[in-house]
Amino acid sequence: MESPFRGDIAKGKVALITGGGSGIGLEISTQLGKHGASIAIMGRRKQVIHSAVSALRSLGISAVGFQGDVRKQEDAKRIMDSTFEQFGRIDILVNAAAGNFLVLSEDLSPNGFRTVMDIDAVGTFTMCHEALKYLKKGGLGRSQCGGGIILNISATLHYTAAWYQIHVSAAKAAIDALTRNLALEWGTDYDMKVNVIAPGPIGNTPGIDKLAPKKMETNTNDYLAVTKVGESWDVAMAALYLVSDAGRHINGANMVVDGGQWMNRLPHLPKEGVKQLSRAVEKRTRAASLLPRSKI
Repeated sequence: MESPFRGDIAKGKVALITGGGSGIGLEISTQLGKHGASIAIMGRRKQVIHSAVSALRSLGISAVGFQGDVRKQEDAKRIMDSTFEQFGRIDILVNAAAGNFLVLSEDLSPNGFRTVMDIDAVGTFTMCHEALKYLKKGGLGRSQCGGGIILNISATLHYTAAWYQIHVSAAKAAIDALTRNLALEWGTDYDMKVNVIAPGPIGNTPGIDKLAPKKMETNTNDYLAVTKVGESWDVAMAALYLVSDAGRHINGANMVVDGGQWMNRLPHLPKEGVKQLSRAVEKRTRAASLLPRSKI
């Protein structure tokens, strides 16, 4: 779809996007790049990052990729420093890295709960913490005129309640809270903007496959029939608005991008199907954790 924004609204800016190699993160990376920003993406999977950087560069976007884990402070610091070394400044941080899978609360281990909290909530704070010296007014690579921008990608699950999503709901609620507190403190002290974008179900992303899995022994068409499924482009347009001059007076806000879907209760998926899917996701996650990690 054609962007409604000028092609130069992010010109001269440098954006670091966690989870920027796929799904919503990749679309935000792409749209920021198309509108003039230089892009650094961070992710855990080397091949995904490599492919994403190649795709961005094929569009004429200045892009680099770094392999790292948002849960590790040393990775966050290394990649923040490397981005600064590459581009000489950092203006925008987008925290899009996330973990999610359907699981019954009674089947969710404390370790599984902690893993999602660590990726989503602790990882978001860790990246914000390491970005502060670059993003604050008067920080490295910045003038005294103003601070940088942080966009945290949350969700709408915790506004009411969601089937089999207690871990994600808790993590996203934490992201919303830390966003407001950072907006208060850093907005006041350093003239920064810290906002949340809360997507609903987004088509053609890993998340939609986990929330409306096609392989489950149920008719997921019934699920999708009552669900307004958006596109990654919709989320990226919200991001462009918030980083542009049009969003200069918005701080501590939560921009919901779901067509009003959060006001409807999602349907109850069969327990047995959820159990099978959860086991498959955990198996893939364990296998992925064994992959080597290095800088690209």
